[in-house]
Amino acid sequence: GLPIPPPIRGDVPGTWAHGTMSRRVREIARRTLVENDFPPGISTRVEALVAAIPDEPIRFLQQDAPDAASWKAQTRPYLDQNWLTPPWFFSETYFYRRLLEATGYYESGLGLGHDPFGYQKEQGLATGQGTTEALAAHLQTWLGDGRRDEHIAALLAVALWGNRADLSLWPAGESSAQPMDVDWQAAREYNLADDTDDILRYLHGRAGLRVDVLVDNAGVELVSDLALADYLLGTGVAGQVILHVKQHPTFVSDATIRDVRVTANYLAQLEQEDMVAFGRRLQGHLANGRLLLEADPFWVSSFALWEMPASLRQKLSQSGLIVSKGDANYRRLLGDRHWPLTTPFADIMSYTPAPLVALRALKAELASGLQEEDVKRLTIEDPTWMVNGRWGVIQFALPGGTTVSDAVDRQ
Repeated sequence: GLPIPPPIRGDVPGTWAHGTMSRRVREIARRTLVENDFPPGISTRVEALVAAIPDEPIRFLQQDAPDAASWKAQTRPYLDQNWLTPPWFFSETYFYRRLLEATGYYESGLGLGHDPFGYQKEQGLATGQGTTEALAAHLQTWLGDGRRDEHIAALLAVALWGNRADLSLWPAGESSAQPMDVDWQAAREYNLADDTDDILRYLHGRAGLRVDVLVDNAGVELVSDLALADYLLGTGVAGQVILHVKQHPTFVSDATIRDVRVTANYLAQLEQEDMVAFGRRLQGHLANGRLLLEADPFWVSSFALWEMPASLRQKLSQSGLIVSKGDANYRRLLGDRHWPLTTPFADIMSYTPAPLVALRALKAELASGLQEEDVKRLTIEDPTWMVNGRWGVIQFALPGGTTVSDAVDRQ
């Protein structure tokens, strides 16, 4: 019922969107040339893509692929525009799809099924081993304690701040810039919105829920998501957890089905006892179907969440709780639009098909549900607060604008 504001675009110099589409995506493409042993033909195509940004016109994809028809429809409104003029979410998503075109991800040949970001994902998992070890130890203890609200709250915080390990911002190996080691308690001071109490009230007395997680990044963040899933399953809060991952590599570190399986197997073969136990539990959940992996093509599209196909809406409407992870998914929730920063999150998300938690470290110039005094303070104290990943939100919304009290009363 709210008027929908205009989309964020990359044509305003000095904005994060402009910097992303005029500079950062070019750097990301060049990095794949360094980290992959591409044959000359693929390297030439990647270099041509770099040269095309941002001034050459948007065009249709030029390869036969499973998502070709969808991308033709998504691209048609912006044909012959440059890369800065369309909505930013389209341009950025389109870039990653064009990069896969250049590397031949869907073509027979050396690039078929090859993840151009695979090296960075592997390094991100390895360099975060200390954080993973500490988390696995906590998880082992918490599972022994049984279901407790304080453990759920802690794992929500861990899942939120695990999002800081985003390889599109901090390439793997740059340990001085990549904030892997986080004091989870102290990090709460950086929550600009925190609906944890409402989430716990909603979950109180509920058991055997189906929980759907809109997964974001591989590496340490994926480990934090898997820890949350493991705890919910192990304590009976959830009867099944569905991880909605990406159909193909995108946004550098976004997790695919392969990344989840690789992560579980990686944990299970380490020497540290708690990590091995964690990995084996995950392998067991995957084997018995309590942990499912799904990769609907919608999650690699440029559409807002309210534009989800009816089949996906119907599926998500069966969920007891949706957990949306990360910045790109949050942008999709809000349609990547210029909402006033103080617009209540629950008002925007009244269209959600099921109760929804958003865990997001801010890395783009949009937000909702913030306090005006925080916005004014941070604009002075931390000028890059909307994009530097230091600040986060834990937000909760129910379908149709229902309140938590109503949901509890209906239980």
